[in-house]
Amino acid sequence: MDDPLVSDDARALVADLTVRGQTVATAESLTAGLLAATLAGVPGASVVLRGGLVTYTPETKIALAGVAPELLDDVGPVAEPTARALAVGARQRCGATWGVGLTGVAGPEPHGGHPVGTVFLGVAGPVDTDVVRLALEGTRWDIRVSAVHAAITGLRRFIGQH
Repeated sequence: MDDPLVSDDARALVADLTVRGQTVATAESLTAGLLAATLAGVPGASVVLRGGLVTYTPETKIALAGVAPELLDDVGPVAEPTARALAVGARQRCGATWGVGLTGVAGPEPHGGHPVGTVFLGVAGPVDTDVVRLALEGTRWDIRVSAVHAAITGLRRFIGQH
């Protein structure tokens, strides 16, 4: 049986990275490794997936992804600069061409003044880093799955621009 999370976009991302000889790593908060697991579901992903950091707490954001404690004190775990730091941390700590950082609020309650469905997606590459704010809807699971799909399509788009 095929993995229900593995989309054509996930397969295309693995193919894009493979053709380019590039790699990816993730630092995931609200998705708790779901992005890395989705990519790992694509046959051949072992060539491009360097690793994934599950940074579900502020402490693991600091310890695993190298997010500065002062940054978290200033802006909190759900913020554009935090997603940027997660993406850069994943890239650096795993030695990947590309790093993806995901942080946000899946629910069921708002967090830190952010409504449910607020997600920040960071993508760090060899030249620069970009962050996109998403407003996702649905159940907790829907938001997490939508964040993974947004990360896959966002990374494909960012790679295409570089």
